[in-house]
Amino acid sequence: MKPGTEPIRITRGQGGEVEVEGVLGSLAADVLRRAGFLFEPTLRGPWIRLPFDMGRDWETEHATWAAGMLTAARYPVHLDPDLRADAAEKATSSGPAQPPAMTAQAPPRRRAGR
Repeated sequence: MKPGTEPIRITRGQGGEVEVEGVLGSLAADVLRRAGFLFEPTLRGPWIRLPFDMGRDWETEHATWAAGMLTAARYPVHLDPDLRADAAEKATSSGPAQPPAMTAQAPPRRRAGR
């Protein structure tokens, strides 16, 4: 399977929800499901989003993990800067800004009962 040339976009929507847009292969869809994204049917295709009530830190952790795994699978990915898990560290560090490294890591932990 060849990843598309258009990036998969993981963004925070106008209402604060974390959404995914773009053409997904089956591997990308599986990665997003593993990261906790929901696929809600709509007339224009599935609305792919994280649950609403989990908190910003949880959303950031899961969005960052999904972006890293998609990147490792050679999908082009755009992750909003405020969804990067290392964004808080960058805001408090002094010195030149470094581009974020997307590395493979363990999947985010699931909360009990979910």
